[in-house]
Amino acid sequence: MAYDSNTMYNAGNILQGMSRISEPEIAEVLHMSEDVQRFRVLMMKYECAISEVRTKLEVLNRDMSIKNERNPFESIKSRLKTPTSIHDKLMRRGLPLSYDSIVENLTDIAGVRVICSFVDDIYSLADCLVAQDDIRVIRRKDYLKEPKENGYRSLHLIIEVPVFLSEDKEWMTVEVQFRTIAMDFWASLEHKMKYKKEIRNLESVSEEMRYAAELINQLDHRMTQIREKIDYV
Repeated sequence: MAYDSNTMYNAGNILQGMSRISEPEIAEVLHMSEDVQRFRVLMMKYECAISEVRTKLEVLNRDMSIKNERNPFESIKSRLKTPTSIHDKLMRRGLPLSYDSIVENLTDIAGVRVICSFVDDIYSLADCLVAQDDIRVIRRKDYLKEPKENGYRSLHLIIEVPVFLSEDKEWMTVEVQFRTIAMDFWASLEHKMKYKKEIRNLESVSEEMRYAAELINQLDHRMTQIREKIDYV
């Protein structure tokens, strides 16, 4: 799922993203017209949760930039899954197509990606975020210390953040990914190539990608060492 600098979803156009789903499936997912509105409200809440997390990270960025004399992250991107992506993920997992199934089983409908300059900034920023008293950590996956088999490196957090509405407060789940600039470059290319219809010599290409990921890891650590030399001059 692609990320953009602004949330790439308009809850008011909810059904437009369902072009690949048949009418019976749409009816089953939304239980006809009554759940259409519930689904729109749900997407609005996720959109608000993204705004809350982005604001928290942007405040931390300003605060830490003054203390450390550099910004801990270079950019922040966010995305909200489309109905089609939600449908496809439920199908891959063999889960039922229903409103309740979406709420209970998917933790990555709302996503925020933070691109940092250095690996240590990733940990500092993530620690400051989860230390806030209105953040609940649901799951943490450290692919920096334990990369995926294909070489992928990133820090993933599944968190809950409160969304204050006109009549109540609701805790919403957001997936936050932290990467360095170099890691994001690798991951973006890997994602594009993975979805090609046919890849010749797939095993060889996969090995080259793992090797490139290791080189990027070495580059990230070398850049940190150079920064530290400059800082302590």
